[in-house]
Amino acid sequence: MLNQSCRLQLPLSQAMHLSQLTGFSGNISLLLITSNQGQVAALVPTLIILLLVATVVALLSRRFRIPYVTGLVLAGLAIAEFLPNRIGLDSSLILNLFLPILLFEAAINTDISRLRSLIKPIVLLAGPGVVIASGITAIILKFGLELAWIPALLLGVILAITDTVSVIAVFKEVPVPARLSTIVEGESLFNDGIALVLFSLILKVYETGSVTVGESIQELIVVIVGGSLVGAALGYLSTELFVRSDDPLSSILLTVAVALGAFQLSQLIAVSGVVAVVVAGLILGNLGLSRGVSASSRITLLSFWDYAGFGVNTFIFLLIGLEIDLPVLWRTLPAVLLGVLAYQVGRSLCVYPLLAVVGWFDRAVPLRWQHVLFLGNIKGSLSMALALSLPASLPGRGELIVLVFGAVLLSLVVQGLGLPWVVRQLQLSQISDAGQQVEELQAQLIAAKAAQDELDGLLKTGVLPRSIFEEMRSGYQVRVVSAEKTLRDLFNRRIDTANVGNGAAETFGDRIKLDAIRRRLLLVEKGALNDALRKRVLSEVIVRSRLRQIDEQLLKLEDD
Repeated sequence: MLNQSCRLQLPLSQAMHLSQLTGFSGNISLLLITSNQGQVAALVPTLIILLLVATVVALLSRRFRIPYVTGLVLAGLAIAEFLPNRIGLDSSLILNLFLPILLFEAAINTDISRLRSLIKPIVLLAGPGVVIASGITAIILKFGLELAWIPALLLGVILAITDTVSVIAVFKEVPVPARLSTIVEGESLFNDGIALVLFSLILKVYETGSVTVGESIQELIVVIVGGSLVGAALGYLSTELFVRSDDPLSSILLTVAVALGAFQLSQLIAVSGVVAVVVAGLILGNLGLSRGVSASSRITLLSFWDYAGFGVNTFIFLLIGLEIDLPVLWRTLPAVLLGVLAYQVGRSLCVYPLLAVVGWFDRAVPLRWQHVLFLGNIKGSLSMALALSLPASLPGRGELIVLVFGAVLLSLVVQGLGLPWVVRQLQLSQISDAGQQVEELQAQLIAAKAAQDELDGLLKTGVLPRSIFEEMRSGYQVRVVSAEKTLRDLFNRRIDTANVGNGAAETFGDRIKLDAIRRRLLLVEKGALNDALRKRVLSEVIVRSRLRQIDEQLLKLEDD
């Protein structure tokens, strides 16, 4: 299954051996530099080809409306034999460089208030959900392929990891409720961390021979809490530097250092690097970007991380296609199909029961949304990286890697191509013409208000003279007044229509929009009351009573 890759360390080891035989270390050092430089130069044409292929895939995927990452994998399969030099996936590179970049990019773009409002289903899916899915997958593979328990458990964890890049790409093309999108993004932020901790615990059992359940739970808690503390510390410290500098280029360097540093520091002290990166990204994205940072700095920073995430995903999914050997996949297809069936059964017994339980103490997750969460169980680069990092002494390591690579390929191609059609058939979100008009006016209003805020800052700092400021601000004010008047007329018309009893279907989308705003306001009220309670401004009895009332109001709002 694995293609032979061009590795830079091979000439290095050969040269080291030659140095030991001859004793001429000085000349060998020059040889090492020359050899490595030659290999890097030889890889440049291959990288150029990959970039051109990715560009073509991006254009074709948009034209034919197929997921970009699925197109990349298929392109990698097609061009594998035509590249001048072979390059392949490196598990250390993915875990130490690519994974922190992807996690930080997702975290810095996540609204923590929405994440907090949906924390219950997210925690259930990313915590107990991963354990249940891993266990069920492992049991099926254990008896279906007659594996030992350790390899089966390792496979279960590897195949329980979800890669949501394909799912989010589908959401950008097919409208879905914002709440569903937040659940998917939130689960992906923490799913990887729990899976990596479980993976390391199983490897510890393999290496030491035994670990008690109590020790496992204790280590799990320590690793996650420790990662959260590392991420919080780095996030808050870097936020102060971030706000003080307000320089786009310096901010980019700082955030890259935080993303990679949080992961490495956590690994050094044996806590969860994934959790640390996610927490640091959430703090920087929600506190750092909202505390006096100019609009230009925010745009530059977020654009950089969008590009970084896009570039990393591009290379990862191309390399997945390059790594897979189709003849070997064909010979091992029955085992691969069993692996796919196993992780799908595990995912179904994780999603449907756990989200049914959510309805007992939180807003229920609609059944159609649960179908998307189940079918969006697409595998990706992290599963392959963990497979490659399996110990060389593990029995049947090669066969396990083949199974994982085959399952990832089928997942990306079959589920990746089928998911957009399924989401469209489920009709999760329908926007009427009137609803689209409302959104266009809201976009005009939001943009004009943001520009006015920036103008106020330019006037205060002396960049703009007052005469020019007033002229430019009045132009935006005209747009604000026009949008507000039209919006008010539209909402009044909807209310009158609803009171008459006609057009209830037309007003549903508008009610959803208003409920989203009401939910946001109620969450702000909860935050203010909790803050007053912490400062002992209000008594606990009064605050708890009011919080219960707010929770009841939140449960009555429509799903957004």
